[in-house]
Amino acid sequence: MTSAATTTAPLVRHAVKKGGTSDRLSALLLLTFTLIAIVWANSPWGATYDEFWDTEVEVIVGEFAAHLTLHQLVNDGLMAFFFFTVGLEVKREFTIGELTDRKRAAVPVIAAVAGLALPAAIFLLLNANTGQAHAWGVVISTDTAFLLGALAIIGPKFPARLRTFLLTLAVVDDIGALVAIAVFYNEGLRALPLGIVAVLLVALALVRFLPVGRGPAYAVLGFGLWLAVAAAGVHPTLAGVAVALLIPVFPPRRMDVERAAELTRAFRESPNTTYARAATRSLRDSLSINERLQAAWSPYIAFIVLPIFALANAGVRLDPATLAAAVVSPLTWGVIAGLVVGKFVGITGATALVRMLRIGRLAPGLTMPRIAGGAALSGIGFTIALFIVGLAIEDPEMQDLARVGVLTASVIAFVLGWAIFVVGDRLRPPMAVGAKLARPFDPERDHYRGRPDAPYQIVEYGDFECPFCSRATGSIDAVIEHFGDDVRWVWRHLPLEAVHPHAKEAAQAAEAAALQGRFLDMARTMFAHQDRLTTDDLCRHARELGLDMDRFAEDLRSPAVVRRVEDDMLDAELMDLHSTPTFFIGERRHKRPYDSGTLIAALEAERERAEQEAAREARGARSDGTG
Repeated sequence: MTSAATTTAPLVRHAVKKGGTSDRLSALLLLTFTLIAIVWANSPWGATYDEFWDTEVEVIVGEFAAHLTLHQLVNDGLMAFFFFTVGLEVKREFTIGELTDRKRAAVPVIAAVAGLALPAAIFLLLNANTGQAHAWGVVISTDTAFLLGALAIIGPKFPARLRTFLLTLAVVDDIGALVAIAVFYNEGLRALPLGIVAVLLVALALVRFLPVGRGPAYAVLGFGLWLAVAAAGVHPTLAGVAVALLIPVFPPRRMDVERAAELTRAFRESPNTTYARAATRSLRDSLSINERLQAAWSPYIAFIVLPIFALANAGVRLDPATLAAAVVSPLTWGVIAGLVVGKFVGITGATALVRMLRIGRLAPGLTMPRIAGGAALSGIGFTIALFIVGLAIEDPEMQDLARVGVLTASVIAFVLGWAIFVVGDRLRPPMAVGAKLARPFDPERDHYRGRPDAPYQIVEYGDFECPFCSRATGSIDAVIEHFGDDVRWVWRHLPLEAVHPHAKEAAQAAEAAALQGRFLDMARTMFAHQDRLTTDDLCRHARELGLDMDRFAEDLRSPAVVRRVEDDMLDAELMDLHSTPTFFIGERRHKRPYDSGTLIAALEAERERAEQEAAREARGARSDGTG
């Protein structure tokens, strides 16, 4: 058993390290290609920059022919895939992720709206009488790719919550900006293609009901939607977001997981191609297509699409004449003030106001200094800002002034965001939410196996309707078998009512059984019959265990039992736990897999760490005594 643990743990550490390295590498690659584009555009061979990206490409589908430049192919084609993956992530967060809490989701959405409106108002104020007021769209959009890249480069501690907030904000921001392009900067909407768009959207929504071939159907209809949206006079990247929002997402279903396990077991016992194909298909189908697409597409977006986009869009000319004119240009200053001041004040102010009015709430661990740093970075406006420059401004010289404003604002926004993160983290060092157990073990209150003074401790927050918690019982049994009386397993309730409608009542049933000394028996019974957890089922389980049924029925919904379950839920909320099972080794949160080998290795590592810390404290005490 120890051998299995020692082989699993290094693999987990390698995977975590590789993920962090990948984020930094993709951000550095994006910035490198940005600098290459700027150097290329300002080099003695700068004319070749525009010549290359103006190269024409023809896309022909039947009788339909689209003539695009390489630049348009990147902005209208490749970037649709980027917005598609962003849409997938946001759809997941709103459906089964952290943003299922609508009060929490309301904050970034309202902040994004303020971050669209205030920059436009500032730009119009500075350019009301310059003849360039119609270019207000230049300042409304945050560049999602550069925003997340800048966050990765700055690298504040514990950025996950902020990244989710900014990602949601940026997508709402981008959708608002693209809608503005469709309405105010279109080339004239065409009715017939718009009708085709509506038909294709309905067809995409129905793909989920196909018994087979859903992936190819999404691909074909998605490409058709991209063509139809472009033909309708709307920016085609909207098609990527639309497709993503129509792809279903769901948590792994118990039936599918059990089926995958059965097929894998059959393949292990009798390896053959039939079982291999069936097991592979079953494993794939146990996850939603949303999650499979995110995992498959993310590397291509990070290491191919975004660097190419930066190379195609960041080539701004910075000759002395243009820079001198920009210093006194209301257009340039309107762009800078709109992006830097408008985004910062709009997002930060709206977030503070929403919290004050209790319209929404921030995720645990997400503080206003963090929001302010993210709001400052939101002033980076490359993508759609540079695109709208070409749509809203006809004079090439004025276009250059606007591009200088976008470039300058992006640099200022990055520096301002970096400064806010540095100063904010020094004044108020961030802490990882849920990294440490909020409430220590209490033998008078907690349900546990093992002796109360055992040197090893593992705390599990679980849900009786969760199939993974059921499977984790096998891992816990193996851990207890390995350590014997030296380990203490503690159970606490975290019923996920949004996905498991019977979970909370099942937790109350376990507490009602505990009042008659049968908690563990009831827990094992419910895990063995997770598809039978209605009130009648729970009473049947209690009867089969020989419980006093009158007392059980009275205790099931008694205030004391309900409060006991809700106390555990409040502890979980304080630590921002939102998935089951969640384990704590000692008092430290365990974020690795929970197979028995990994849990055993984590328990031994935690015990060794605690002994080393105690030894250091003892040496320090002796040193103080002799001194």
